[in-house]
Amino acid sequence: LWKKNIRPPHVLVMTATPIPRTLAMTLYGDLEVSVIDELPPGRKPIKTVHYYDSKRLRLFGFMRKQIEAGRQIYIVYPLIKESEKMDYKDLEDGYESIVRSFPPPKYAVSIVHGKMKPEEKEVSMQYFISGRTHIMVATTVIEVGVDIPNVTVMVIESAERFGLSQLHQLRGRVGRGADQSYCILMSSYKLTHEAKKRLEIMVTTNDGFEIAEVDLKLRGPGDIEGTQQSGIAFDLKIANLAKDGQILQYARDIAEQVLEEDPLLTKPENSILVFQLKRLSKRRFDWSAIS
Repeated sequence: LWKKNIRPPHVLVMTATPIPRTLAMTLYGDLEVSVIDELPPGRKPIKTVHYYDSKRLRLFGFMRKQIEAGRQIYIVYPLIKESEKMDYKDLEDGYESIVRSFPPPKYAVSIVHGKMKPEEKEVSMQYFISGRTHIMVATTVIEVGVDIPNVTVMVIESAERFGLSQLHQLRGRVGRGADQSYCILMSSYKLTHEAKKRLEIMVTTNDGFEIAEVDLKLRGPGDIEGTQQSGIAFDLKIANLAKDGQILQYARDIAEQVLEEDPLLTKPENSILVFQLKRLSKRRFDWSAIS
């Protein structure tokens, strides 16, 4: 990108799934977009399914077949310990359940979470990377920076607890080798309308931008002038960022023309624009740090 552009970019924002605010910045024209929509050579699209908790025996049967084929599995939980306030699956109970269902010496299970000592996490990760353990039970500490091609199954417990960006990030931990990979979203039957929509879009597409667009509609675009990553920007009452693309593009074209003719907005006819910009720009931030 740096070499191909006449004017190299000052900031390069890279993401698998844009948060609503970042996507809104592209819609407003604050960011130019380059999309890499091809998988690396030899990789297959990840198959995603949604199971309710009642299908757990079916899930375990599938996991055993994958392990017998020489593959490995991630199981991710939203919580480390059981919470009285939130009715979600937790890692500690989940780990005990998995060890009972996949007992040694035939199966070996690793555990990783954010409250472990760094050296303990490292040992657990190395056991899994080397293939000495078949299943890794973890929290979201594995959502970035983990690349193990032999892992073909990502099970996300209480998937309704996670946002779309995080679900897509977690799914991206598998599908890194030539074998078919799977993402299995586990949930209770008690789902809100929004949670159901999130799980549905995860099952129907692997496209990060399509997922981000749904996230934008569900959560709102955030504050493009501040740090809020979701919610309604500029108190828009009528305009809809996701639907009014043509109007946005028209406004963007006019803005580019104005800046081309008057880069510093010093002409009298642009004084109203300066006034409005000052009204909107009450705070000053380092935009590149919060894109």
